[in-house]
Order: sequence, then structure tokens, then C-alpha cells
Amino acid sequence: MPTPIVNLQDHEHAAQAALSASAWAYFSGGAADEITLRSNLRGWQQWGLAPRVLQDLSGGHTRCTLLGKTWPFPLLVAPMAFQRWAHADGEAGMAMAAAAQQCGLVLSHQTSTPLHTVAPLMLAEPDRGPLWFQLYWPSDKVYLQDLIQQVEAAGYEALVLTVDAPVHGVRDRERRKGIQLPLGVRAVHWPPEAAPSTDTSGLCAGLANAAPTWADVAWLQSMTRLPILLKGITHPQDALQAARLQVAGVIVSNHGGRTLDTLPDTAHLLAPIAVAVRCQNTATNHTMNILVDGGIRRGTDIFKALALGADAVLLGRPAVFGLAHAGAQGVAHVLRLLRDEFEMTLALCGCAQVQDIHLNHVAALEQHVNVHLQGAKGLA
Repeated sequence: MPTPIVNLQDHEHAAQAALSASAWAYFSGGAADEITLRSNLRGWQQWGLAPRVLQDLSGGHTRCTLLGKTWPFPLLVAPMAFQRWAHADGEAGMAMAAAAQQCGLVLSHQTSTPLHTVAPLMLAEPDRGPLWFQLYWPSDKVYLQDLIQQVEAAGYEALVLTVDAPVHGVRDRERRKGIQLPLGVRAVHWPPEAAPSTDTSGLCAGLANAAPTWADVAWLQSMTRLPILLKGITHPQDALQAARLQVAGVIVSNHGGRTLDTLPDTAHLLAPIAVAVRCQNTATNHTMNILVDGGIRRGTDIFKALALGADAVLLGRPAVFGLAHAGAQGVAHVLRLLRDEFEMTLALCGCAQVQDIHLNHVAALEQHVNVHLQGAKGLA
């Protein structure tokens, strides 16, 4: 009799059994020694919960506000490339599962399913979460303008610019396996391959010369009617600069530990950034949303993220693990587990709704965490 799948760890084990060795290396691996990858998981475990009892929980709900609109649940599926490599359902299955579970979806620039195919699967569900599109910065701005027009026409509601990966990270697991996409799987909206540049001066044989800057963010704002979020913010000063440009939101992210190893985990990066942004929001009367990803595996992790200052969280690997072994149904089960766990955590911590969650609902379990917590409370 097979062991029942009752948590996200079980989904991960099932995915490893279902995927090829090279696909497993791609979807599960991280950069270099994978210190940040492991740290992301431990980070949320180092925060404890401080529940309140005998609170009025009548009329409770999980609704949240993002970009000025109310959504059913503070969870979005993070952008992940080549999902048809994990399972034939691919991004279409991911979208159907997210919509059915009232969660949001951020479609990757490296989607293996056309953006026009994915969008209707989300938009047709009246109780869905938000639908956003993630961008990497290309060197061809004409291509980028055309892509943005397609994204707008298809009904996507925001752009998520990834700012922490101007060049590829060092991924030992992938290099050992010699990653090669299977036939028929490709990034369908990736820009056409440009002729190799003859100028290889600068970092990374000239590749870093095309890295986006703050001026490019301002240019992007001028090119679209969609709100823009910056994904990959890990420093409070960068969050403040984003606020000064009045971007719609920032996503505290270390790219799931896939680009630069030994970055701190996002559970500890979040609070200082949230404090800086809240102070700036108050000073400028501009509301910039804060989201976070990396290492979310339990409903308690979502609760802790909201207590530390996030408006919502993004889920990466576990969603693709559910997809890998059971298609859209597997993703739906992953998201349902997190939804149920989060609602239980709300009730057990004495919160009737998301807006009741505060910093005093978390407690430091280790000394170095306590430094972050006291600093955040002192600035709050």
C-alpha cells in the first residue's frame, strides 16, 4: 500500500522518483554549495509563533490586498521556467490548479507554454488570485516592447522584473548532469538568439554589460500601463530606491538560492526591508506592496512571513514538484495543503483574518534571530 501524501515533503519525494536525473538537478538544485538553498528552509523554522487565545474568530477569512485589489488568499505560484519539462500539463496545469485553489500565478518569461494559452485558464475563474508576468531584461528593447504589448493584450495584471540575475549562477548539480531540454520543450517567448558580440570586454565576457539599471526600471514604467514589481530585492536601500521610483511592489527573494550562494535566507532579510518600506510609504503616501519567496513549506511559514511584514508569499519548487508527479492535480493538492494549514494557523494564533497578524505573533528561537526581531520592533 503506497504511503499517502500528506505534506509538501511527500510531494518532493514523489517528484524525485518521477523526474529524470537531469530534470531533478534543474528543478531542485541551487547555486554552488547550496548554502542559501538549505538556509531558506531553516530560516522560517528559526522563528517561533506567539499565539493569543480567547480571541473572537467569528467571520474569519483569508482575503488580502495586493496592488489595490482584494484577493482570496495571500499566495502566488512563483515564476519557474520550462514546466513542460516537469510534466506534460506544464504551465497550463499550473494555472488551472492555481485558479481552482484561489491562488495567484506569476508566469515565467521562460514559460514553455504560450502566455496567450495560460491567461484564459486563470482569468476564467471568478475566485482566482492575481495573474502576473515575469520578465528578464533583454538587450533588445524592440523585442521587449512587443512582448509587453502581448502581455497587456492577454490580460496579465502586472509585470514582475527579475533584478537579481543579470548573469547565470554557478550551479554545480546542473553542470555535472549536462542539462539538455527534451525535444519539444523550449522558452516560447525568449528573444531570438542574437549574433555573438565581438566585444567581450567587461565582466562575464561582456554579458554583464546588458544588466538592467534603475534607469531601465524607469524606462519600463514609461512603456507600460501595468504596475511593476521588482523581484530579487535583498537590501533595504534597494527597497527604498524602488519606493522612490514608486514601483508597485518588491519581492524579497534570493532567487531560491539559484544564483548567488551564501546570501542570507529570506526569512531574515524580510523584516528590515519591510520596516524600511513601511517608513517610506508613510513619508511619501505611496503604498508599495512587499512579497517574499524562498523556503515556504508550511502554512505556518506563510503566517510568519505576513507577521514579519509581507503582504503575500510566492511558492516555487513545491508547486513544480506537485506538477512533476501528478500534473495539475498534484499542484492543486500542494496549494490546498498550504491553504488548510494557513487557516488552521490563523485560528490557533487567535487571528480571524490576515489583517490581524502582527510582528508580536512571532518569537525568536535563536539568538541571532532575536537581533533581527528586536531591531525590527525598535523601528516599527
